[in-house]
Amino acid sequence: MPEKVILVVGYDGAELLDIACVTSSLDIANRIGANPPYRSVLATPGGHTITCDSGLRLHAQAALERFTAPLDTLLVSGGLGHARAAAGPLLIAHVRRLAALARRVASVCTGATVLAEAGLLKNRRATTHWMYAEQLAASYPAVQVDPDPIYIRDGGLATSGGVTSALDLTLSFIEEDHGMALARGVALGTVAYLQRPGAQAQQSMFLTRCSTDDLVVRRTSNHIVSHLGDDLSTATLARLAGVSERHLSRLFLTYVHETPAQYVRRARTEAAAYLLTSTALPVAAIARRSGFGTTESLRQAFLAHYSVPPSRYRLERQPSETG
Repeated sequence: MPEKVILVVGYDGAELLDIACVTSSLDIANRIGANPPYRSVLATPGGHTITCDSGLRLHAQAALERFTAPLDTLLVSGGLGHARAAAGPLLIAHVRRLAALARRVASVCTGATVLAEAGLLKNRRATTHWMYAEQLAASYPAVQVDPDPIYIRDGGLATSGGVTSALDLTLSFIEEDHGMALARGVALGTVAYLQRPGAQAQQSMFLTRCSTDDLVVRRTSNHIVSHLGDDLSTATLARLAGVSERHLSRLFLTYVHETPAQYVRRARTEAAAYLLTSTALPVAAIARRSGFGTTESLRQAFLAHYSVPPSRYRLERQPSETG
């Protein structure tokens, strides 16, 4: 049975999760029944063992410069060593060579730096870890860097955001290759709560809502995102938290830099944005489910947050991210 060869490019200072999220997901796909199956190959310069960011060492399965077998997907991992990797002319030359042979070319996290150095992102829209987006844009002005999405699919080229977004990107590949049922099976196998759409922001509050050390703010923010359709007035939230409205507002401004009302509005807007790009629900249903109640309230929130109405957001974001 023919295999889909996924060549993962590693180097010293690569992030282990960038590699493992891809290879483990593909392995689960094979166990469930991917047909044709995937074969993951870790290729490094010289075929040498690499030391990852964490200090763990990985043995290569192939030398990057000697790999000539047919391949389906070329994927460059990210990591703290990305700049040093991009400065290596031999690695860049062979990434460029292999990209011409692959059906699909991708990067995870800061692996976008390597693709950019190889000239593969010129005049293309791309993303990377949000912490490095400004650096990528400054170093490669011809790349249209968008720091927000979890991943971006631009035809046969794909880039993803930080670390675990590699899982989301790989799930999108599996869905493209074998259908949604297998992709959902892999998501269950990896105990992924959700296969997030590429358009979802890397820094979405649904990922960062518990980052504060203040217990009142953390509990209140968790209640907000879990009860978007409920009464979330500041008075109600303060009563649930057991503090005064004034004190709750002070805590939110200190730790979240927003009032409770602003936080609620943003949570509902982001929830609606997710539903617009991941479901076929009518806008009116999305407005009710995300807590806005009316389509006009949802429209006003979208104009303020995204500068476009919900219908245009759905039209522009969903198709472009699913390639």
